[in-house]
This record gives sequence, structure tokens and C-alpha cells, in this order.
Amino acid sequence: MSDYDPNTFIVGNIGTAWTTVAAKTDDSSRIVAEISSFQLETADTFHAHVSSILNITEDHLNRHHTMEEYTRVKELVTLHQDRNDFCVLNYEDARLRAFGEALEDRTQVVWFSSARPVEGGMWLQDGDIMTDLNGIGKLIGVKEAKIIGVHNYENIMAAAAMAVCAGIPVENIRASIRDFTAVPHRIEFVREVGGVIYYNDSKGTNPDAAIKGIEAMERPTLLIGGGYDKGSDYKPWIRAFGGKVKYLVLEGATREAIREAALSCGFPEDRIIMRETMDEALTFCIENAEPGDAVLLSPACASWGEFENYECRGEAFKARVAGIKD
Repeated sequence: MSDYDPNTFIVGNIGTAWTTVAAKTDDSSRIVAEISSFQLETADTFHAHVSSILNITEDHLNRHHTMEEYTRVKELVTLHQDRNDFCVLNYEDARLRAFGEALEDRTQVVWFSSARPVEGGMWLQDGDIMTDLNGIGKLIGVKEAKIIGVHNYENIMAAAAMAVCAGIPVENIRASIRDFTAVPHRIEFVREVGGVIYYNDSKGTNPDAAIKGIEAMERPTLLIGGGYDKGSDYKPWIRAFGGKVKYLVLEGATREAIREAALSCGFPEDRIIMRETMDEALTFCIENAEPGDAVLLSPACASWGEFENYECRGEAFKARVAGIKD
């Protein structure tokens, strides 16, 4: 968006605090902000012209305690929106579908879907992202993008729908999609050594995000999981392994809880490896991975305790992998 309008600021939970740029903004500024549930709890006057909720899956229950409360807080992003505003929602998320149907009386809801056409929205169809917004039709083919995976195509649809609603020209949107590369720490290719590919998905800090990580793997995978305990249910993550996980290497405060969840889901006990730290877990993977395997750091947990944040955890992983001798 900043290529289209230089008076644009990208702020929020992504790392740049809004307060650091507030004095540089004026009434014509465009603000692109990622807002966390923690921030929404007290954002009494926040009013977005275009908002979006990508999904509502179990996370931060150590703070919000119940899914009902976590859902309520996430939905506060629309609190002050009206008929002049837009909310972009994932039609394939059951909670959001119910929320959007109730919200339609208050603001303009724009759906996106990876599974079916949606009227007045965007959808994935035969490798193309289609839309009937503003009569665009085919927006772009997914092979034109540099990122892979259905979850990333959903991200493209959500961002593109928001941009259309914000009045950004379609050619600018297409150019941005073609130029965008994967963000650090999100299913990030690190290196191939001795026929083993190493991926850094340190940003997979909850089970739903980690599900996307393992779903993207196309090789037998040595999976590093565990970390800070946010009170998550790990069974959906375990069930998503789909026979891909060669070893589940667990570390951190949650390793026992994840082990119990894995055993209850029928994951073989002799394929669960317990270690104290991420570095020890990675050592096991380096020593036991074979040509054709993948090693994936996708913890399903926050990094706190061992690391200050997921970026530090991911950088430590990448630095260790960079030191592996060919």
C-alpha cells in the first residue's frame, strides 16, 4: 500500500508500535495495523474502516481463560464499524461464519473462501484466486505468488480483499502479491545440508499455526515442538501429522503435556524424543535426519522462558543450522 500511497504506516503487533509513528500521521494517513487480542481488550474507541479476522482458533487461553472470551475479544475489532466500513472474514471458519452473518446488519461483510465461491468476496478455484468485487473476475493465479500452501492463499485473499475495499487499484494489488516473499520464521526455508532440508516455523506459536506448518511439508519430517504453556489443546495438531512425522522432538515446559496428547492420539511412543532445550532438540534432529528428510521447527507454543520472543528462537535455530558442516 505504501507504494500506492507514501503516507502509509504499517504498525501494531507485527513489531512497530503505533505510538512510535503517531506524531507523523495526519488525517489523510493510511494506517495498516495488526491488532492483538490483548490490545483489543481496552481499545474502547478504535474504529477501523476495513477490518479482518482470518480465523478464530484456540490461543492465549492463559490470559482469556475460555474460547468464548477469546472469541468475544477478537470480534471487538469491529465494535465501532458501521455501514460505511468493511469486515473481511473467512467463510470456512464456523465461528466467523456465524459472527459475520450477525454482523451483516451493522457493516459490510466481505467473505473469502478456500473451498467454494462466495458472493461478494474472494475464493480459490482451480489454482486461481477469483473475485466478484468491483467486477474483477480472476485476480491472480496462485503460481504467480512466491508463497505456497492453502493457508497462504487464504492470507492473500484476505489482504487483497482488504486492499480492494480500501480503494487500492487492482494492478497494484497484483504486483504486491507477485513480489511478496515469505516472512521470516513462518515456514522459512533455511538450508539444505546432506539432503536434509531445514525449515524455521518459529512463528507457529499455537497448535493451529503449527498445523499449517506440518501440512506444508512434503518429506518425512523430524518435528521440533514445545515451549511456553499457553493452555492449548495439542491433539488437533497431532492428528494433523498425517503420517509425515518421523520423530516428534519435544522440549520446554510443555513437552510432557504434548507427549501425553501424542500418546492419546496413537502416535508411537518410540518416536517421541524428550529434550530440555531447543538446541538439544535440534542436535537430535541433526544427528538422526537422513537424506530426503525435513527438519521443522514448528513448536505450537510460545517461546517465553527459553527465549524472549519467537524471533529470537527462530534466529537461534537458523544460526545453529548455518553452522552444520556439509
